[in-house]
Amino acid sequence: MTRDKLLVVGAGPVGLAMADALKQDGMAYDHVDANSGIGGNWHDGVFDNTHIVSSKSTTAYSDYPMPADYPDFPSARQMLAYLKRYALDRGLTGTIELEKRVARLNANRDDSWQVVFADGERRTYKGVIVCNGHHWAKRYPDIPGEFSGEYIHSKDYHRADQLAGKRVLVIGAGNSAHDIACDAARVGASCDLSLRSGYWFMPKTAFGRPLTDLPIWWLPVPLQRLVLRGIIRVMIGDYRRYGLKRPNHKIFDRHPTYGTDLLNHLRLGLVRPLGEVASFEGDNVRFKDGTVAKYDIVVAATGFDYSFPFLPEGLIDVQNDVVQVYGGAFPDKVKNLYIVGASQARGGFGRLITPAAKLYAKMMKLQDEMTFPIGAVLKWRNNPIPKTHLLDTESTRRRIAISHWLLRLLKLQDKRMAKKVEREFWQPAAADDDASAVGASASGTEKNIARS
Repeated sequence: MTRDKLLVVGAGPVGLAMADALKQDGMAYDHVDANSGIGGNWHDGVFDNTHIVSSKSTTAYSDYPMPADYPDFPSARQMLAYLKRYALDRGLTGTIELEKRVARLNANRDDSWQVVFADGERRTYKGVIVCNGHHWAKRYPDIPGEFSGEYIHSKDYHRADQLAGKRVLVIGAGNSAHDIACDAARVGASCDLSLRSGYWFMPKTAFGRPLTDLPIWWLPVPLQRLVLRGIIRVMIGDYRRYGLKRPNHKIFDRHPTYGTDLLNHLRLGLVRPLGEVASFEGDNVRFKDGTVAKYDIVVAATGFDYSFPFLPEGLIDVQNDVVQVYGGAFPDKVKNLYIVGASQARGGFGRLITPAAKLYAKMMKLQDEMTFPIGAVLKWRNNPIPKTHLLDTESTRRRIAISHWLLRLLKLQDKRMAKKVEREFWQPAAADDDASAVGASASGTEKNIARS
């Protein structure tokens, strides 16, 4: 019943867009999500007073604008309502199986995939599109010792009353750390913020408009940095005046933090900036500069890891927060497995997700006519894997538009590759729990490709 279908795993913003693209292209698919409702992180993964940091115009799907009465920066509740309306209007909701968790994926020798669900059900699909998001596998800092108070990840923070009357330490400087520290400044007994190094804090608005709506993002990245540094200098000034260190990296080398509420709290003395944590000692926290302070709760707003626990170990590598796939979605070791949404757009997901999903749907259809995995062909043609998971929106949109016109070349490259690489070197993995089969099938191909 499912062998001729694709399976979409995840019904967050990316999974919904991917399902819509498949539907528009007439491709058969099933759709599952482990949660009790659609929306991904917006369903149950953000705290109550969260607002998006990119504007509604850059976050909305490019072919489905947000309601006109939404504010520039919609709330979590509004984002979830928007995603539900999108799924309903596109006719996607009736095909999504909720509370259906994938436990294991195994590659079959005919390039199909065996899917094992947590409830024990097994199905075979032509291919699997993984859209499981990247804001759920908690990353904690490596800190010696034990903290005797409450120690949580930002993922476990839901509302301000968790901090009421408490001595709070927030570790990190990203958008979650910014918002949690601001909540602690209002309701906590005290709030300290631990930063390892300097960080880029940007205003959410400039010249009366959302920063992500300014006409600067089509510029080359060096010019974007130059303009943004000017905006920061005029509207914020030297970070050292707030008790912070100057950033030791370029803008966009790491994800910047959008918002200046924290900077205001620093100037008001409601948040105290401190350096890197050295160790936990009961309810004391020792910092590397020798400072020691007592806390009731420590919040690690230290980000997330990319994780694919249902895939054979070693099949998908992650290096320096970059998932090692080609063309943004295509592994080089196996056919009919697609990792979609493992990069993060700077300035809102909507302008990239829609065109990318449409492109990927066409490429997945093209895979049926190709000998080798699309990722292997892209690798053979020296298509590089990006060095960062952060995408420049406009340049990526241009590459996507060009790629639509180059799809025929992909099939031609596959034929050229088939002439140089003997088919016997490509042995797809069997459907078992031994991930070495996958690695072995790829190693022969890679060696022969290298010789060619």
